[in-house]
Order: sequence, then C-alpha cells, then structure tokens
Amino acid sequence: MTTVATPVASLRPRLTGALALPGEPLYAELTAGFNVAITATPAAVVEARDAQDVAEAVRFAAATGRSVAVQATGHGLAGTLDGAILVHTGRLDECVVHPDGWARVGAGVRWQQVLDAAALHGLAPLCGSAPGVGVVGYTTGGGLGPVARTFGWASDRVRAIEIVTGDGTPRRVTATDEPDLFWGVRGGKGALGIVTALEFDLVPLSTVYAGALYFAGADAATVVHRWREWSSSLPVEATTSLALLQLPPMPGVPEPLAGTFTVAVRFAWTGPAESGAAVLAPMRAAATPLIDAVQTIPYAAIGMVHADPTDPMPVIEETDLLSALPAEAVDALLAVAGPQARSPQVMVELRQLGGALAAEPRHPSALCHRDAAYALILIGVPVPPVAEAIVPHAAAVRQALAPWATGGALPNLSSGSGAERIARSYDPATLARLVSLAERYDPANVLRAGQVPVRDAA
Repeated sequence: MTTVATPVASLRPRLTGALALPGEPLYAELTAGFNVAITATPAAVVEARDAQDVAEAVRFAAATGRSVAVQATGHGLAGTLDGAILVHTGRLDECVVHPDGWARVGAGVRWQQVLDAAALHGLAPLCGSAPGVGVVGYTTGGGLGPVARTFGWASDRVRAIEIVTGDGTPRRVTATDEPDLFWGVRGGKGALGIVTALEFDLVPLSTVYAGALYFAGADAATVVHRWREWSSSLPVEATTSLALLQLPPMPGVPEPLAGTFTVAVRFAWTGPAESGAAVLAPMRAAATPLIDAVQTIPYAAIGMVHADPTDPMPVIEETDLLSALPAEAVDALLAVAGPQARSPQVMVELRQLGGALAAEPRHPSALCHRDAAYALILIGVPVPPVAEAIVPHAAAVRQALAPWATGGALPNLSSGSGAERIARSYDPATLARLVSLAERYDPANVLRAGQVPVRDAA
C-alpha cells in the first residue's frame, strides 16, 4: 500500500487530544512499553481524549495509506510499529462500578482500579495475574485469571463493547446489536478495531483463600510430580499454576528466592478457607516450603498470588497449550528446565485450565482452544550472559513437550505477532471468519500493524 505524502502533523487540528511526533517529550513517554526489549517507532502518537479522536486517527491512517496500532499500558506491544499511527488510550480512564454487579471502564483503565472500586461493593472483576495490565487488551484476548477455573474467561463476561472499527466508525456492540462484532472482538484481540470502552459483569467475591507455596530447587521433582497428580482431580473452586523460577537478586525478591532455583505453586480457592486448606494440604506436605504465603486475602490483593513484576523490563516470551500432563511430560520438562538443566529462563510456568474455562459460553466468541488442559509459558530476560541462549532453549522446552502440545496458543500469552503466531491462536474456521469480518470492517487494512493482524495469517 502506497503512503500518501500528507504530513502527519496535519492530523493535529482534528484532535481534542494531543499529537506527539518523534523527538518530542510526549512521544517518548507514550511509546514506552512494558517490554523494554522492543522500541516502538511509530510516525506519530495520538493521545486520544475520546472515541472521536480514535476515529479521526483511524480515518487519517486509511486516507494516507498508513497503518494504525493501539496501546494503553504497553504490555501488549509486539512489534516496532514503524511508520504507523499509534493511538494511545491511556486518557480514556472512565471507571464506574455498579453495585448491582457490573462495571463500565474506558480503554485506559488498569485492573487494579477496577479491583479497588469493586471491593467497596463486595464484587470482583475477572482480572489477570498482574493487576497493572490494562482491562481492554486483556479481556479482548480472552482473559485467563487467578480464579479462572471457577468463573471462566473474562471475555465471556462482557456485555457491551464500544469500538472504532477499521473503517473509522464508532460503534456500540452487544450480543443483539452488531452480533458479528460481538463474536469477533471477544477473543479477536485488536483484529477488528480499537476498543474505547467495555461493560462487563462482576462476580460476588470479597475475599479469597489464595497465595503461593515456594519450594527449594532440590525438591523440584517431588513437587512437580505431586502437583501434576494433585491438580488432576481439583474441583472448580480451585485454580492453580506451577512455576520453575530463577529470580535475580534484586529489590522486591525475597531472600530465600533470590539468585537460586525455586518452584512456586500458586493456588486460589473461591470456597470457604477451611475447605481450601484441606484441598491444599497434599501440596503443603510435598516438601517443606521456603515460604508459605497462602492465606485469606481481600480479592483486591489478588496480584500477590503470582507476584508478577510491576516495573518495565526486557522479556522474551513463548507459549504452548498442552492436551495432557502425564508423568512422562513432567520428566521431559524437568530434564530440559529443571534445577540441573542450566535453563536461561527466569520462569517456566504451567497453568492448569479446565473447569469453567472449558464450558460453552452463553454467547459464542472468537476465543478458541477451550479444551486445552494446560498452558505453558516461558519468560526469559535477555541480558548477559544468558541473552543468546533464551530463544534456542525455549524451542528445546517446546520440543520436549511436543508430544502433548495441541499446536494452539492463547492470544494473550506471549506477545508474538506474525502469521505463524496468529494462526496458532485460532482454529481454521475461526480464523476464516475473523478474516472475513476484518475485510468488512477494515477495508483499507489499517489494523495491519496491530498484535493480531489476522489477514497475515489467512
């Protein structure tokens, strides 16, 4: 597509918000992402103040042959966005919680804001493991959170979407109004437009019995095998994950975990604390924990379960979905990523799926792979001396678990783009329908720079 020689600065008078160009202080501020291994270099950044600003940016991109991308917190940045118009939605900060059980939030809102507002009414949003993540990007990619086996995917709780589609048209989308878009935006990430606001249901939950057990690397084989056996029969009130950790000695990392190999067993129980403790007892007895942080907590403090980092850092991520986790798979994982394997990854994680995640939703959506049993997530920090080893080692881990891999991936897990990565996120029928919708709602293909440019994978 040929770019028309129209100065980007000519967009400025059409905006209520700001237009930031390369070299300006605001440009540097708005292009900063959570993953500092990626430097975004768009042609300009629109700091949107309302949906009309978003529409103006999209129309300008279409008229000048440019692409458009969106960012709120920078957690989903997957490429450099060279030459694109980046729409920054951080100023769309409306956050209203209704006491009768639902919320309306703008595209710039992060989960912790919703957590705190909902807690005043004894309610809980289905947020992710990191409450600093933006609501919209997380939810449109499915949304797999710490209590997901009880309550399911965050995207299944959406009741309305306000979006500017790729043709520059602001739309309000529900199951009955624009049903095709309602299907495609929930799970389709940014393939069809830029979401400016979401409305979604909350759940009645003020506290949760949750946290993590941390074990020494010497106990890894015992703990991981026990976790595999124990998790296979958990009721839906339990959501769990396991992580092989090699956390650096830095502020915020507890001394028993810093600079050494440890195993974390995360656990969240939505029933009474007493029954949760009984369910967790076999894991507590697997070995002596270095730290036992499982307790009754306010749901608004759910971020402590995974204790994800909050500061920007360079990361390289990979992911897979598994259909099963037999003992042979655990042995294969430990051989390539256990305490004796000299793994360069900061974290190798398994999240158990199933439960409510496998249930058919009331309103079908583009979210696929609901039948997967586990999600595998690998995170490496590309700094010396391990930087060059991270990618080949991640490939070796995936190869070791290949006999149990489904070939699929969830849109939110790892920030990859590209045709191969996008094709893994959707089954062929879903991808074909998304492509058809993209051609209808984004005729100029302005969304091709986004995290899910589905036409590249068709």
